[in-house]
Amino acid sequence: MSDLQFDCDDGGHRQRVTLADGPLVIAGWTGRDAAAVEHHIAELERLGVPRPSSVPLYYRVARSLLTQSAEIEALGPDSSGEAEPVLLRIGGRWWLTVGSDHTDRRVEAYSVAVSKQMCAKPLAGVAWPLERIAGHADSLRLRSQVHEHGRWATYQQGTLASIRPLPQLIAGLPLGGPPPDGTVVFCGTLIVHPDAQGNGVRPASRMRLELEDPRTGATISHEYAVRALPIVS
Repeated sequence: MSDLQFDCDDGGHRQRVTLADGPLVIAGWTGRDAAAVEHHIAELERLGVPRPSSVPLYYRVARSLLTQSAEIEALGPDSSGEAEPVLLRIGGRWWLTVGSDHTDRRVEAYSVAVSKQMCAKPLAGVAWPLERIAGHADSLRLRSQVHEHGRWATYQQGTLASIRPLPQLIAGLPLGGPPPDGTVVFCGTLIVHPDAQGNGVRPASRMRLELEDPRTGATISHEYAVRALPIVS
């Protein structure tokens, strides 16, 4: 894994830092509406996805999966991304960026934990200090688009008010002590907009991610392509 570097914008003072080595945690089932989360769990159960043992659930995955590349490779055609707010522990402080929990959906049907270990996790290269946006974090806008049928289409869109408060997710981290510098936490995602055929979660050749602060108009964005590798047996 190459070093991950971020432009950290601290109220006009910008610095480029290298993220220390640390644990990578992906928080799942983080929706704030408990009834909606339960409905989604039941939907996935009907598709063969096991019910989570707790809500929210924290998955530990390999740090080497993190990437800021403009292209990732995935085995076969059955993976897809999802935009998420991502917390970074840098210099004893929490910072916020955007990333994609790219996941193998076929593997997800028998093990969510294994599916999350199957694919690279793209990250943007800019981060904001969490304390600067903490008072209005719920208003931050999270969006994603997928490139399909020759055009960009809205895939996800909403605010962080749909996700459990970020301090609450930090407090629940199962790390056995204070999170060390280098900790990375994917914080959950939004519902997917179906296409004209009614397909919700679906693969795409390219994906755009964006996190916007409506108070300042500032945005963090990242775009990446997906190269499907052949499955050989």
